[in-house]
This record gives sequence, C-alpha cells and structure tokens, in this order.
Amino acid sequence: MEPTKQPSFPLTFAGSVALVTGGGGGIGSELVRVLAACGLTVYAAGRNRDKLAAVVSEVEAAGGRALALELDQTSSASAGAALERVLAEQNRIDYLVNNAGIVRDQLLLRMKDEDWSAVLETNLSGMFRCCRAALRPMLRQRFGRIVNVSSVIALMGNAGQANYAAAKAGILGFTKALAREVGSRGITANAVAPGFIAATPMTDALGPELREGMLRAIPLERFGTPHDVAGAVAFLLSDQAGYITGQVLSVCGGMSMTR
Repeated sequence: MEPTKQPSFPLTFAGSVALVTGGGGGIGSELVRVLAACGLTVYAAGRNRDKLAAVVSEVEAAGGRALALELDQTSSASAGAALERVLAEQNRIDYLVNNAGIVRDQLLLRMKDEDWSAVLETNLSGMFRCCRAALRPMLRQRFGRIVNVSSVIALMGNAGQANYAAAKAGILGFTKALAREVGSRGITANAVAPGFIAATPMTDALGPELREGMLRAIPLERFGTPHDVAGAVAFLLSDQAGYITGQVLSVCGGMSMTR
C-alpha cells in the first residue's frame, strides 16, 4: 500500500499527540496513517501486536511517527496504563479517536447473553473507559479533541445487530453528553457514523446478494473506504473544526437518508 498523501488543502492541528484505539484494524490502521501524514505523533492502540507493529512500520517507512500501544479497553486498568504511558513519553494527549469495536451478529431470539455483553462491553463501555482516562490530562491542558466512531446502524438499525446497534447508538448519546460537560474547558467531542466500509468484518460477511442490495441503498453506489472515514475524523480533530462539538457526521454515501 502506498503512503497516504498529504491533502492539497492541509488541515492544521493545535496539538501534536494522538491515540487511536483499534489501531491495527482496517479503519484504525488508516486513521493512524492519515493522522501521521498530518504530522502528528500517533499511538496505535489495541490487542493485536502483529497488526500494530505492521502499521507502525509502514508509517515510519513513509517518514511519519507512530508507536504501538497495548490496550485492552474492556479493562479500566489497561486503559489507565495506556494513557499513563502516553503521558510519560509525551507529557500530553491532544487527540483521542475511539475506533475499536467488535461484532457478534445474531437474530435477537438466538442471541446469547455473552454476545450481547461482549459487544456492549467493548464498543460502548470500552469507549467510556478510554475517554475517562484521557479526560483528566485534557482538562489540565484546557484542550482536547475526541472523536468516537459509531455507525450508520445506530441511526437506521439492522436485523441481526441489536447488540451492535444498541452500543453504537449509546456512543451518540454519550458523545453529546460529554460535549456539554467539557466544552467550557476547550475540549470538543464528536462522532462519526460510517456506513458499509470495504475490508471490514461487517462488509466481508455479506454474501453477493446482500452486497448488491446494500449497494442499491447507497446513493453514491459504492461501499466506503477506510480513507473516507479517516478523512472525516481528521477534519473533526483539526483546527478547522474547532467550533464543532456534540455532532454526528455520517460517512455513509448518503445511505442514512434513504430510509
């Protein structure tokens, strides 16, 4: 994969240090690449060391700065330790992108308690833990940008994804509450709601007929790419979005407006 190119109209950033959860995944790794290309020091956080190491090596080869960070967001201790390491090495945390998430799809009547709990614990409670850990240094700095990755499923619903929809909808309410809570301290909190993004577990699981049906429901007639999502996130972290908070930006090719 070729290094991400700097945009022709460069975004500017007041801070220098970013943390991306789920940094080894399809969307997460592109977030790391794009933010590093914007000149930030980016911590790629997650549990898969091999994937984190691969994206870090790629960023470094392109002349950027990225570091792998072990983080299990189902654990408050792990979230706290991850932020402590960032602060010890950089003395600040400016940007937090909560991107990590899992799916355990099943029709509700067949859904097991553990499948419900695993998705809520990782996707919603994990985001809460990371925000809480990052908030104290951001409050001291009187500056911070938080972007939480939700999903178009939070806005539309989807059969077989009651657990995922509930978690991602919870992210939206959480983000709006957080934005009101910390806005007076120079901290913004926003969410992006990606639609069906290529090379992610949700789209990879679709059969040919389902893929065709989904494409017909997308006005732009294509699945999104991780770069589409990363561009939206980078904007919300940038100085250009400094007066935007408590908002949800759908990155779905217009899919959410068709129902």
